[in-house]
Amino acid sequence: MNNNKIRIIAEIGHNFNGSMKIAKDMILEAKECGADLVKFQLYDVNTIKKPYQSRYFELWAAELSKENLLELKETAKEIGIELFASVFSADRVDWLENIGVKRYKIASRSIYDSKLIKRIELTGKPIIASLGKWKEQGFPKIKNAEYLYCVSDYPAKIDRDKFPKKFNSNGYTGFSDHTIGTGWAKEALRRGATILEKHFTLSKQLPGYNQEGSCEPYELKDIVKFARQREQDIS
Repeated sequence: MNNNKIRIIAEIGHNFNGSMKIAKDMILEAKECGADLVKFQLYDVNTIKKPYQSRYFELWAAELSKENLLELKETAKEIGIELFASVFSADRVDWLENIGVKRYKIASRSIYDSKLIKRIELTGKPIIASLGKWKEQGFPKIKNAEYLYCVSDYPAKIDRDKFPKKFNSNGYTGFSDHTIGTGWAKEALRRGATILEKHFTLSKQLPGYNQEGSCEPYELKDIVKFARQREQDIS
């Protein structure tokens, strides 16, 4: 096992806009780009948004059913890339257990959801948690968790003074990147990040509020190439 391995997560999220064909194409493209994992978001839109709130219908269109989830998992399995998800409610953890995910993601929005966190902890599986909404000193105490630095804006702007000086020595294992371009992703890798989650899209011209802060395939390839070179440099 390579102890210097950098895990690159292509965060598909809801950038597929509800089209299963696009979702499958994105899984295939992420694999071609060299990503290690692909990630979706698993939620019941009516528990996180009201119909009169912004982005409700965008999230509604991309809400995954059990059948959708299984179909995407099979696509990922066929081509040899790991699929997992940010899960927003405890009942959806059961769905993920049924398809046999290897790990879980806790999104920034869920970092204070103790019921959800306890349910995920009960699986005994590794957890990756983004801390974009964490307001306390230090880090949350989540079993089997690794923490990602994150700014919860879309697209995000980074305050250089607040960006971790060195990853894997200060509590942060990696970076969940919503910025435009690849500059901050590479900077996190230079500073020792061993998990890099980057929001992914086939085209920034597609509809959706998160497309602009996502990377297109050529950018994901560039990040992966940079990460693999970093692995060699520190081996």
